[in-house]
Amino acid sequence: MQMRKIALIGECMIELNGIPFGAMIQSYGGDVLNSAVYLARAGGDTVDVHFATVMGTDPLSEGMISHWQQEGINTSLVLRDSAHQPGLYLIQLDEKGERTFLYWRNNSAARYLLRHPDYPRLRQQLQNMDVLYLSGISLAILPEHDRQLLLIDLKQLSSEEKVIFFDSNYRPALWGNEAQAREYYQQMYAITDIALVTDDDEASLWGDTSIKESFNRLKRMGVKQAVIKAGERGCFYRDLSGCNATQHIKTQPVTPVIDTTSAGDAFNAGFIAGLLNGKSIYDSALMGHQLAGVVIQHKGAIVPQAVTQGVTARFLGDN
Repeated sequence: MQMRKIALIGECMIELNGIPFGAMIQSYGGDVLNSAVYLARAGGDTVDVHFATVMGTDPLSEGMISHWQQEGINTSLVLRDSAHQPGLYLIQLDEKGERTFLYWRNNSAARYLLRHPDYPRLRQQLQNMDVLYLSGISLAILPEHDRQLLLIDLKQLSSEEKVIFFDSNYRPALWGNEAQAREYYQQMYAITDIALVTDDDEASLWGDTSIKESFNRLKRMGVKQAVIKAGERGCFYRDLSGCNATQHIKTQPVTPVIDTTSAGDAFNAGFIAGLLNGKSIYDSALMGHQLAGVVIQHKGAIVPQAVTQGVTARFLGDN
């Protein structure tokens, strides 16, 4: 099968996971970076994973980039900024594994992606990609003028037949207000080939009350295909290019649930890995469910490779 190149555009931060002034584990994470890591593990030899971002020149930035390279991620699109460092976030978990976050990212290096002197080179390299992936957070962290410029570039890349995946991942605190978020999401959806959204986010931002309502709205906005993630109910898929039926791909309950951080990111990675390896929608979604299922049984956004090895080995063994 032909090698497919995918660039994932986003942010990576330092992760602190634990109890303030108590036991604390330091790692790293970020929604798009999480997906890049799990896609590099699940994609096999047919997916060439690139991560596009800006990092500092500090020891933590150096360490994170080294870890990504060990995961098999191509870091040629990682720009370096000596004036800024990566952001920081703290995860706190409740007894059910649900998480709350505290962030320190207002001046993170990734915010300056489009202002970096090497961005024109990165933009040119995006033309060599087959697939592009970003999230609502990728847009939200940018200054408003920079968001507009990124959308202009993405529209041009879409016209050059790059396949665009977009995970809506709506975080209200990162936007000025709902109207601003809706404006940019509408522009993004108009060039999105496959939207990867969650039912909770769609209800929060758009007031959707059903899966059907979300699909109908996404179709009106120009999305070609959509997956709606619905937690324990699994996910729903529809080809929005015509009057097509909805597929419901269920997931198997897992126990114990330790940490739901990056569950959706892992699902996205498994799903995209499946599609890029020629799998059906059903099998790709099943791979996403299985990958997310093992990730949520461990702490942190990025779990050890050994944890996911069984899932990816079974999946790749079917090729």
